[in-house]
This record gives sequence, structure tokens and C-alpha cells, in this order.
Amino acid sequence: MKLQARLTQATRIVFALLFMMAVSMSSLSAITITAQEETIKVGILHSLSGTMSISEVTVKDSTLMAIEEINAKGGVLGKKLEPIIEDGASNWDIFNEKAKKLLLQDKVAVVFGCWTSASRKAVKSTFEDNNGLLFYPVQYEGLEQSPNIFYTGATTNQQIVPAVEYLIKEGKKKVFLLGSDYVFPRTSNTIIKEQLKALGGETVGEEYVPLGGTEFSTILAKIREAKPDVIFNTLNGDSNVAFFKQFTDAGYTAESLPTLSVSIAEEEVASIGVEYLEGHLVAWNYYQTVDTPENTTFVAAFKAKYGENRVTSDPMEAGYFGVYLWAAAVEKAGSVEVDAVKAAAGGITFAAPEGTVTIDGDNQHTYKTVRIGIVREDGLIDTVWATEAPVKPDPYLCTYEWAAALPKPEGGCK
Repeated sequence: MKLQARLTQATRIVFALLFMMAVSMSSLSAITITAQEETIKVGILHSLSGTMSISEVTVKDSTLMAIEEINAKGGVLGKKLEPIIEDGASNWDIFNEKAKKLLLQDKVAVVFGCWTSASRKAVKSTFEDNNGLLFYPVQYEGLEQSPNIFYTGATTNQQIVPAVEYLIKEGKKKVFLLGSDYVFPRTSNTIIKEQLKALGGETVGEEYVPLGGTEFSTILAKIREAKPDVIFNTLNGDSNVAFFKQFTDAGYTAESLPTLSVSIAEEEVASIGVEYLEGHLVAWNYYQTVDTPENTTFVAAFKAKYGENRVTSDPMEAGYFGVYLWAAAVEKAGSVEVDAVKAAAGGITFAAPEGTVTIDGDNQHTYKTVRIGIVREDGLIDTVWATEAPVKPDPYLCTYEWAAALPKPEGGCK
């Protein structure tokens, strides 16, 4: 009987201990769940290494600044944003791997990221298949619309098309096309060639180098033979460093042969060297010199956070206000659920550094002001021409007769 009593008492003790452990684990689980619910995880996906890091690091920086500003004002839906940063490493397969990690493992509510169209297209199906949300901050070649992507950079009719129109009006009709060998330059140049035909211009050369390529001697010889009025430059990443140095060494200047670039902003000017770019043209929607009260505040805040020697630029400005647009859509929806955010987003406006931007609910692109700029001696960029108001995005160029022959998916033009 004594043995049985002892066993019964031991059993009770064991059960008591197991119960206490269960309560403890339950409490810990509740604490963990509560902690998870106190923040909203958001992803940042850019090339922090490799050939594209020259351009993408600054977009990561401005995106983080927007997140910190929003958190300082109380966050979104009363919760702080928790950024999870991943490096796409200038490799499209890695971009897709990191996108899957952010969506499936980290379960972020949104991803702010990508620069090149190759990286965007690499992750596009991942976002669509998993109903994720990507805010893409860089100008691109258009002819695309995804239900899971918001495009805060320029589409074609907000950068490339007006840039070509500007060149033709300035008498630059013989155009040499130079780009990196991937989807953005090749698609953009297909569009430019059609536009030049319609406007009485001429494509006198078309050359590509691999992304990250640094050898331009053969291309420079072809440029000399073609005698263009202007070079339309769609090179990306640090290939621009090699090209402009070799271009200058070959005896060319902005006066003897101007270039118009669509992927060189203030950050790239500083990296390449202003002595190689002074006087050359660029096409964007934002420059550090834009005269708005919001831009004065933005530039001061960015320099205070990252250093007085840092500059602001178009893609990082689009990355910055993209966070605010998403946050406004979440607040309007009362939820971070992707379908709810998408339904709420159309028509949302924000007083961005570049001026007022508005989400077009029909195509999830953004109304933006177009600006042609010229690089000045201190490395900043002055506006030489701009639209009077923000331009409605037309990613499929449906409003241009000359673009009718361009490939468009079914339903692209309604």
C-alpha cells in the first residue's frame, strides 16, 4: 500500500509538472504571437552587391528612411513596420529566391524592391502565384501590367517617349541606340525605333553590351562611323562608368556628341565622375534640384541621416514615396491583406518630393511629371523641360498611333 501511495504521489507530481510546463509553453506561445502582431513585416529587396549595387543601395536607404519616418508617426494601423532586407546580388535567380523567402518564410505584407526589368520579371510570377505585393520604384520599358505589382517609377510615356520627342524638337534626328543586353534596353529601343520613324527621325546604329560589360572600343568605332546627332543611352549599372570614361578618352564631349541617358541619376553621376557627364542630358521625373517644399524637407532629412555628401535621385525618391502610398492604401483598407490594399489604392495621392503623385486604379502605375535634365558642373541636374502637370500612365502606349504595331497582351488596350 505504501508503495502504491508513493507511486500515486509521484504520478501526481509528474502530472503537475507537465501541466505547469504546458501552461508555460502556452504563455510563451501567446507572448510570441502577441510580439508578431505588434509589427508589420515588410521586405526590401535590392542589389546590395554586384554590378547594380552602384544604383540600388541608395533606393534601399531611402526606403528605410520612409519606414522610419512612418514608424516615428505611430506606424501603420497602430503597428510599427519591421523591415527585412535582402540582397538580390545583381542576379535574377537570387532575386527570385529572396522574393520567395520574403513571401513564404518571412510572410511580409509587401516588398519594396527590384531595379532592372530582368529582376522584376524574374520575381513577377512568384508574386502572382503567391498573391504577394511588390512596389517597383524604377522607370521601365512599359508593355506590362501585373495585378500584384505597383509601379511607382515611370512607364514609357512618362520618360522615354517624351525624351525622344524632346530630341527631335531640338533637331537631334540621327539617333544611335546603346544599351545593356537585357529586356529593358531592347524593348525600349524597339519602341524608340517605331517612334523615330513616325517623327521623321532615323536610327543610325543599335548596339548592346552584357550587363556589367566594360569594353566599348568597337562600339565607339561604330559610333564614329555612324555620325549620330545624339546617343540614346539605356546602359545600366557600372557599365556606364566604363562607357563614359572611354567616350571622353575618345575625344567626345557633350557639345560634340550629346548623350541622353535614362538610367543615370545623381547617384550615378557621383560614381562615374561629373567630369565625364557635365552637359549631357537625362530623362527622369525627379531631380534633387526640384523646387517643392516637400523636396526641401526630403533632401535635408536624407542628408541628415546618411551624410551631407549624399545625393538624392529619381529611383530612390520613387522608392521613398512608394512606402507612403502603400501605407495610405493600408490605412484606407483597414488591413494589410493584398486584395484589400489593391482595392483601396486607386486614386490615392501623396505630396511627394517630385510633386503630387497619384495611383491609377486601372493599371497600378502612377501619375508623374516628366522632366528632361542636364548635368551641371557640381554633379546635380537642372530641369531644361518639364510637363505642365503629372502625366497619366499609359504602359501599353494605347494613345499613340505609331505604337499600334508593338506587341501587347490581349486586353492591354481597352
